[in-house]
Amino acid sequence: MITGCSDNKPKQIEEYLIKVGNRTITVGDFNRAFEIAKTAYPHNTIQQPDTIREARFRLVQQMTEEMILLERAEELGITVTDSEVEKVFEDIKGDYPDNVFQNMMLEYAVPYQSWRKGLKTRLIMDKVITKELGDKIEISSDDISKYYKEHLNDDNMTSEEKAVPKDMNKTIIEILRREKMEKAYAPWIIELKNKYTVEINKEQLEKTTG
Repeated sequence: MITGCSDNKPKQIEEYLIKVGNRTITVGDFNRAFEIAKTAYPHNTIQQPDTIREARFRLVQQMTEEMILLERAEELGITVTDSEVEKVFEDIKGDYPDNVFQNMMLEYAVPYQSWRKGLKTRLIMDKVITKELGDKIEISSDDISKYYKEHLNDDNMTSEEKAVPKDMNKTIIEILRREKMEKAYAPWIIELKNKYTVEINKEQLEKTTG
Protein backbone atom coordinates (compact mmCIF):
# COMPACT_ATOMS: atom_id res chain seq x y z
CA MET A 1 0.00 0.00 0.00
CA ILE A 2 1.50 3.36 -1.07
CA THR A 3 0.54 6.85 -0.02
CA GLY A 4 1.83 10.26 -1.02
CA CYS A 5 3.79 12.52 1.32
CA SER A 6 4.56 16.25 1.38
CA ASP A 7 7.72 16.06 -0.77
CA ASN A 8 5.82 14.11 -3.43
CA LYS A 9 7.92 11.01 -2.76
CA PRO A 10 5.91 7.83 -2.21
CA LYS A 11 6.08 6.40 1.30
CA GLN A 12 5.72 2.70 1.93
CA ILE A 13 3.19 1.86 4.64
CA GLU A 14 3.70 -1.53 6.27
CA GLU A 15 0.85 -4.02 6.16
CA TYR A 16 -0.60 -4.96 9.51
CA LEU A 17 -0.39 -8.53 10.73
CA ILE A 18 -2.35 -8.32 14.00
CA LYS A 19 -4.79 -5.74 15.36
CA VAL A 20 -6.29 -5.76 18.82
CA GLY A 21 -8.38 -2.69 19.60
CA ASN A 22 -6.22 0.32 18.73
CA ARG A 23 -2.98 -1.67 18.88
CA THR A 24 -1.28 -2.86 15.72
CA ILE A 25 1.58 -5.24 14.95
CA THR A 26 2.96 -4.74 11.45
CA VAL A 27 4.71 -7.40 9.39
CA GLY A 28 7.95 -5.52 10.06
CA ASP A 29 7.31 -5.54 13.82
CA PHE A 30 6.73 -9.28 13.67
CA ASN A 31 9.84 -9.99 11.61
CA ARG A 32 12.02 -8.00 14.00
CA ALA A 33 10.51 -9.83 16.97
CA PHE A 34 11.08 -13.17 15.26
CA GLU A 35 14.77 -12.44 14.77
CA ILE A 36 15.05 -12.11 18.54
CA ALA A 37 12.80 -15.12 19.20
CA LYS A 38 14.99 -17.33 17.01
CA THR A 39 17.85 -16.99 19.48
CA ALA A 40 15.94 -19.28 21.86
CA TYR A 41 16.24 -22.18 19.39
CA PRO A 42 19.32 -24.29 18.59
CA HIS A 43 20.86 -23.05 15.33
CA ASN A 44 20.45 -26.35 13.48
CA THR A 45 16.82 -26.75 14.59
CA ILE A 46 15.63 -23.30 13.56
CA GLN A 47 16.96 -23.86 10.04
CA GLN A 48 14.34 -26.55 9.41
CA PRO A 49 11.22 -25.30 7.55
CA ASP A 50 8.73 -27.09 9.82
CA THR A 51 10.39 -25.68 12.93
CA ILE A 52 10.43 -22.16 11.49
CA ARG A 53 6.75 -22.41 10.55
CA GLU A 54 5.79 -23.68 14.00
CA ALA A 55 7.91 -21.00 15.70
CA ARG A 56 6.28 -18.26 13.62
CA PHE A 57 2.76 -19.49 14.45
CA ARG A 58 3.70 -19.64 18.12
CA LEU A 59 5.00 -16.07 18.00
CA VAL A 60 1.81 -14.83 16.31
CA GLN A 61 -0.22 -16.41 19.12
CA GLN A 62 2.13 -15.00 21.76
CA MET A 63 2.04 -11.47 20.34
CA THR A 64 -1.76 -11.60 20.01
CA GLU A 65 -2.12 -12.59 23.67
CA GLU A 66 0.34 -9.85 24.69
CA MET A 67 -1.78 -7.24 22.90
CA ILE A 68 -4.96 -8.58 24.52
CA LEU A 69 -3.37 -8.41 27.98
CA LEU A 70 -2.14 -4.86 27.32
CA GLU A 71 -5.69 -3.90 26.35
CA ARG A 72 -6.92 -5.44 29.58
CA ALA A 73 -4.20 -3.62 31.55
CA GLU A 74 -5.31 -0.30 30.08
CA GLU A 75 -8.92 -1.08 30.95
CA LEU A 76 -7.96 -1.94 34.54
CA GLY A 77 -5.58 1.01 34.89
CA ILE A 78 -2.57 -1.25 35.45
CA THR A 79 0.84 0.28 34.74
CA VAL A 80 4.51 -0.38 35.46
CA THR A 81 6.86 2.44 36.44
CA ASP A 82 10.39 2.92 35.14
CA SER A 83 11.73 2.28 38.65
CA GLU A 84 9.95 -1.11 38.73
CA VAL A 85 11.50 -2.03 35.39
CA GLU A 86 14.93 -0.87 36.57
CA LYS A 87 14.71 -2.95 39.76
CA VAL A 88 13.80 -6.13 37.87
CA PHE A 89 16.50 -5.38 35.28
CA GLU A 90 19.16 -5.04 38.00
CA ASP A 91 17.94 -8.29 39.62
CA ILE A 92 18.24 -10.13 36.29
CA LYS A 93 21.63 -8.65 35.53
CA GLY A 94 22.80 -9.53 39.03
CA ASP A 95 22.22 -13.23 38.31
CA TYR A 96 25.06 -13.13 35.76
CA PRO A 97 28.80 -12.65 36.36
CA ASP A 98 30.31 -9.27 35.43
CA ASN A 99 29.70 -8.24 31.80
CA VAL A 100 28.19 -11.63 30.89
CA PHE A 101 24.69 -10.22 30.50
CA GLN A 102 25.88 -7.33 28.32
CA ASN A 103 27.98 -9.67 26.19
CA MET A 104 25.03 -12.00 25.75
CA MET A 105 22.91 -9.08 24.52
CA LEU A 106 25.63 -8.16 22.03
CA GLU A 107 26.06 -11.77 20.91
CA TYR A 108 22.38 -12.11 20.03
CA ALA A 109 22.23 -8.55 18.64
CA VAL A 110 19.35 -7.62 20.95
CA PRO A 111 18.98 -3.82 21.23
CA TYR A 112 18.85 -2.74 24.88
CA GLN A 113 15.80 -0.52 24.42
CA SER A 114 13.89 -3.33 22.68
CA TRP A 115 14.78 -5.77 25.46
CA ARG A 116 13.77 -3.24 28.13
CA LYS A 117 10.47 -2.53 26.35
CA GLY A 118 9.81 -6.28 26.24
CA LEU A 119 10.58 -6.54 29.96
CA LYS A 120 8.10 -3.76 30.74
CA THR A 121 5.44 -5.50 28.66
CA ARG A 122 6.07 -8.76 30.52
CA LEU A 123 5.77 -7.04 33.90
CA ILE A 124 2.46 -5.43 32.91
CA MET A 125 1.16 -8.79 31.69
CA ASP A 126 2.22 -10.45 34.95
CA LYS A 127 0.35 -7.80 36.94
CA VAL A 128 -2.81 -8.39 34.89
CA ILE A 129 -2.60 -12.17 35.29
CA THR A 130 -1.97 -11.86 39.02
CA LYS A 131 -4.90 -9.49 39.51
CA GLU A 132 -7.32 -11.45 37.33
CA LEU A 133 -6.28 -14.98 38.29
CA GLY A 134 -3.71 -15.15 41.08
CA ASP A 135 -5.53 -12.95 43.57
CA LYS A 136 -8.71 -15.00 43.17
CA ILE A 137 -7.11 -18.39 43.77
CA GLU A 138 -7.41 -19.93 47.22
CA ILE A 139 -5.05 -22.60 48.50
CA SER A 140 -6.56 -24.72 51.27
CA SER A 141 -4.79 -26.77 53.90
CA ASP A 142 -6.14 -29.84 52.10
CA ASP A 143 -4.39 -28.70 48.91
CA ILE A 144 -1.10 -28.43 50.80
CA SER A 145 -1.53 -31.82 52.49
CA LYS A 146 -2.36 -33.49 49.18
CA TYR A 147 0.69 -31.97 47.48
CA TYR A 148 2.92 -33.03 50.37
CA LYS A 149 1.65 -36.62 50.29
CA GLU A 150 2.06 -36.87 46.51
CA HIS A 151 5.48 -35.25 46.23
CA LEU A 152 7.27 -35.19 49.57
CA ASN A 153 5.98 -38.07 51.70
CA ASP A 154 8.74 -40.56 51.02
CA ASP A 155 8.63 -43.63 53.28
CA ASN A 156 12.43 -43.56 53.47
CA MET A 157 12.44 -40.03 54.94
CA THR A 158 13.08 -39.59 58.66
CA SER A 159 10.46 -38.01 60.91
CA GLU A 160 12.59 -34.83 60.99
CA GLU A 161 12.68 -34.72 57.19
CA LYS A 162 8.93 -35.27 57.00
CA ALA A 163 8.24 -32.29 59.24
CA VAL A 164 7.17 -29.48 56.96
CA PRO A 165 8.76 -26.14 57.91
CA LYS A 166 6.87 -22.88 57.39
CA ASP A 167 9.06 -21.84 54.48
CA MET A 168 8.28 -25.18 52.79
CA ASN A 169 4.57 -24.49 53.16
CA LYS A 170 5.16 -21.11 51.52
CA THR A 171 6.96 -22.79 48.63
CA ILE A 172 4.17 -25.36 48.21
CA ILE A 173 1.56 -22.58 48.18
CA GLU A 174 3.50 -20.76 45.45
CA ILE A 175 3.72 -23.96 43.38
CA LEU A 176 0.01 -24.73 43.79
CA ARG A 177 -0.98 -21.15 42.99
CA ARG A 178 1.12 -21.23 39.82
CA GLU A 179 -0.38 -24.57 38.76
CA LYS A 180 -3.94 -23.33 39.31
CA MET A 181 -3.18 -20.12 37.41
CA GLU A 182 -1.84 -22.12 34.48
CA LYS A 183 -5.03 -24.20 34.38
CA ALA A 184 -7.22 -21.11 34.59
CA TYR A 185 -5.25 -19.18 31.96
CA ALA A 186 -6.51 -20.90 28.78
CA PRO A 187 -10.28 -20.41 29.34
CA TRP A 188 -9.63 -16.89 30.67
CA ILE A 189 -7.62 -15.76 27.62
CA ILE A 190 -10.28 -17.21 25.30
CA GLU A 191 -12.87 -15.14 27.17
CA LEU A 192 -10.73 -12.01 26.68
CA LYS A 193 -10.27 -12.79 22.97
CA ASN A 194 -14.05 -12.77 22.64
CA LYS A 195 -14.24 -9.52 24.60
CA TYR A 196 -11.85 -7.52 22.41
CA THR A 197 -11.77 -7.09 18.63
CA VAL A 198 -8.92 -9.24 17.30
CA GLU A 199 -8.02 -9.04 13.60
CA ILE A 200 -5.47 -11.26 11.89
CA ASN A 201 -4.40 -10.36 8.35
CA LYS A 202 -4.80 -13.84 6.84
CA GLU A 203 -3.02 -12.97 3.62
CA GLN A 204 0.03 -11.66 5.46
CA LEU A 205 -0.18 -14.53 7.95
CA GLU A 206 0.12 -17.05 5.12
CA LYS A 207 3.09 -15.17 3.68
CA THR A 208 4.72 -14.84 7.07
CA THR A 209 4.31 -18.46 8.15
CA GLY A 210 4.76 -20.00 4.73
